[in-house]
Amino acid sequence: MTAELRHLRAFVAIADEGNVTRAAARLHITQPALSRTLAQLEAHLGVRLVERSTHHLELTPAGRLFHHRARAALAAVGEVLDPARAATWPLRLGHAWSGLGPHTTMLLRKWSEAHPEIPLELLRVDDRTAGLTQGKVDAAVLREPITLPGVHTTHLFAEPRMAAVSSDSPLAARAQLTLAELAAHPVAVNTVSGTTTLELWPEGNRPQVSVEVANTDDWLTAIAAGRAVGVTTTATVDMHPHPAVAYRPLTGAPDVDVYLAWREPPTHPAVAELPGLIAAVVRTPSCG
Repeated sequence: MTAELRHLRAFVAIADEGNVTRAAARLHITQPALSRTLAQLEAHLGVRLVERSTHHLELTPAGRLFHHRARAALAAVGEVLDPARAATWPLRLGHAWSGLGPHTTMLLRKWSEAHPEIPLELLRVDDRTAGLTQGKVDAAVLREPITLPGVHTTHLFAEPRMAAVSSDSPLAARAQLTLAELAAHPVAVNTVSGTTTLELWPEGNRPQVSVEVANTDDWLTAIAAGRAVGVTTTATVDMHPHPAVAYRPLTGAPDVDVYLAWREPPTHPAVAELPGLIAAVVRTPSCG
């Protein structure tokens, strides 16, 4: 049997829905037909992707890995067949929040000068890997290391942490803040793509209340409204100034390492140009 796109779509639907009945409805096919398609794909690959019983469905370890690859493959096919992009091939650079901070604008300008025929698209994707494992981007700026098969990462630089408080909070009057001072207040935590967790504070002196948010916009709103304080990096200060939010240096907290990640082999031939250009931009005095 030759595997086709319908086999990938069938598997991804099952993995996403966690249920064959719902996946079949999503694809507008019968449940027996979907089960046959999955069986054909497993036979082709020579590995079981899904453990299924009458009342339970779960991806096998191989299925979890294949899920990432299948989604990336389908996204790549969709990109290739998009009529609006037929005459161009942009390089998609993902980020979950704040891009490259103060280096973002310079990177976009330098890229346009060096590669005028290849648009560099900066895409915010609220996801732990900034869309890389979903196939939405060709490379991603990450603020935590990841270890995934077929994904390469390289360290770019480190960013100091900053405290974020409501501009009318007494804390805003301080020139700098400490973790201990923030611990007495509810802390906004981005559970989808943020780098701050309550484990940042030493045990025994952690905040008692956290306000969970799903993206940078909601994080800023919670802080501006005085519902919480936050911890971020210098990148957010540059990329997300807010009249109701005051940023202050945070002492006693480790820096956040910034990485560039991409798939091997790369999904775009220009990915190889990114690390060197980013390194050159970061070294430019006017950017720092």
